[in-house]
Amino acid sequence: MASANLMQAVWYDSYGGGASALKHVEAPLPSPKNDEVLIKVEASSINPIDCKVQNGLLRPLLPRRFPFIPVTDIAGEIVDLGSDVKNFKTGDKVVAKLNDVSGGGLAEYAVTKESLTVARPPQVSAAEAAALVTAGITALQTITESAGLKVDKSGPKANILVTAASGGVGHYAVQLAKLGNIHVTATCGARNFDFVKSLGADEVIDYKTPEGAAVKSPSGKKYDAVINCTTGIRWTTFEPNLSEHGKVVDMTPGAGTFANFALKKLTFSKKIVVPFLVNCKADNLEYLVKLVEQGKLKTVIDSKYPFSKAEEAWGRSLSGHAVGKIIIEH
Repeated sequence: MASANLMQAVWYDSYGGGASALKHVEAPLPSPKNDEVLIKVEASSINPIDCKVQNGLLRPLLPRRFPFIPVTDIAGEIVDLGSDVKNFKTGDKVVAKLNDVSGGGLAEYAVTKESLTVARPPQVSAAEAAALVTAGITALQTITESAGLKVDKSGPKANILVTAASGGVGHYAVQLAKLGNIHVTATCGARNFDFVKSLGADEVIDYKTPEGAAVKSPSGKKYDAVINCTTGIRWTTFEPNLSEHGKVVDMTPGAGTFANFALKKLTFSKKIVVPFLVNCKADNLEYLVKLVEQGKLKTVIDSKYPFSKAEEAWGRSLSGHAVGKIIIEH
């Protein structure tokens, strides 16, 4: 740090501009409120939504103001805490979700609520933990909450389709589903076939082929749920491949998804599309960290960048070709 009250950070000060708009600066060191912890960041993870926010997807909601320090998924060490914090102490290694409004992950230090902070065991690296937060929780919630399936052997047998299965959310979704009694069909590009199969997928189809574009199971199975991690596939493509009560869980819902959802509800349709919005919860994150610790879930890291080259990591995310997660090491 340059002084006791300043830290190194990366921010952007307007919408758009991509990686070249990121600026390395000295920023004020944040102070934890009563229910918050101050974390010295060891690793942070970029999600596609971070770049979309920069491009104005959620304007004027996010960012609320400029300049803005992006990224919300971090792992590190607690160095200070508010007076009401009960479950942590300075020196604890943790993984945490930062507030979407304030961001702050691309910095030396960040603050977040105790309620969004989880202990990180030594068996789980900072990079593995930071990667888990939004992508892992999204994968878990789409399967268990939106699709209503179990990720242990206690649930009934089911068939699901995971699209864009080599990406951040997709690679977790395949693994979590295979912890349950779930047959997984997955889509990806041909170059990632072996990778997706190694995650446990039962069937893999190339989205660039006619069969892949039609998302048909090679064995003719109908899907009880589709975990749709991509864009551009119409409901009319999914519908004939769904089981009687099949659901399409849409990870990037637009106005059309919400309209379709409302229409299906009004007409009491058995096959429905479900718009998904993640709600990060500490108990979900704790569960995922435990799975990694036990060797039941793995974080696949596409690439790692030093903090000094954060803009290169941003560019990699914008490319849309990451296999697994993109990590910045601080």
